[in-house]
Amino acid sequence: MDPLYDIKVETGATYVAAAPATMNLKVKDFVVVRKDKILDYGQIVTCLGEKVKLADKEKEELPHIDRKATVIDQGKANENLMRSKSAFRTAVQYIQNLKLPMKLLNAHYSFDMKLVTFQFTADGRVDFRELVKQLSQGLNTRIELRQIGVRDETALIGGFASCGLELCCCKFLRTFASINVRMAKEQDLSLNPNNISGVCGRLKCCLKYEHAGYQELDKDMPRRGACCECAEGRGRVIDRNLLTQKVTLHIDETGKTATYPKEDVRIVYLDKYKLPHEQQQSDMFDGLNDEQKRLLKQLNDE
Repeated sequence: MDPLYDIKVETGATYVAAAPATMNLKVKDFVVVRKDKILDYGQIVTCLGEKVKLADKEKEELPHIDRKATVIDQGKANENLMRSKSAFRTAVQYIQNLKLPMKLLNAHYSFDMKLVTFQFTADGRVDFRELVKQLSQGLNTRIELRQIGVRDETALIGGFASCGLELCCCKFLRTFASINVRMAKEQDLSLNPNNISGVCGRLKCCLKYEHAGYQELDKDMPRRGACCECAEGRGRVIDRNLLTQKVTLHIDETGKTATYPKEDVRIVYLDKYKLPHEQQQSDMFDGLNDEQKRLLKQLNDE
């Protein structure tokens, strides 16, 4: 199978294309791609190699890189970029005239100018049949309108997250997975919408791809409210930090709070929380003499 590449067009949209290994393509190379019976122009942003598994039908429909872009190709692409800006202004005017409830994001001319693709967002379904008819007549070419979600819009526009880094959807995320509030709860995050929502207004993408890591960190950590013993005595867990693997205890005897690594605390299961059979075993153990306790402990250790 030919190596695969992530191709990005000037609007920010990306798709996967294949190319023969003999082309020796690398990241940041501009290429001309044959896609759906048209020629497109874009830049390689990721070399996927052959590690992506695709079904036979997907392989047949996969765009193929026709050639590495020449200086002439780059000049034509710049001309198409100017035409795209003009087509965008024209489409905005038509949308305003038709009073359609949609927000146009960008326009993209294919390299051979046989197709103009417009991307837009809207709160619901939009009847844009009349808009397509007017655009086809005004631009004298085939028109394609794509409605995308707010996550895709944010990925196209770009920006910085609350962590100070570039948005994940712009930097490396290729698909958007399903996210729910339970993931934030299991990561000990505040359920304040301002804290767990991204700039798009939806739940942060990192809640999903970091979830498995937090589950691993949570395996041996005491829960909030658990009774534990430490060097200062017995207390309740009032806070914990999964990343640093530390817990904060409220000591019963002194009333103070103390923070310890999870290795330095031991969970204590009080009698009132024990299951009936556990309580019975405890009572039986207490009724044994010292020699019997020693022998029973020796058997358990073996």
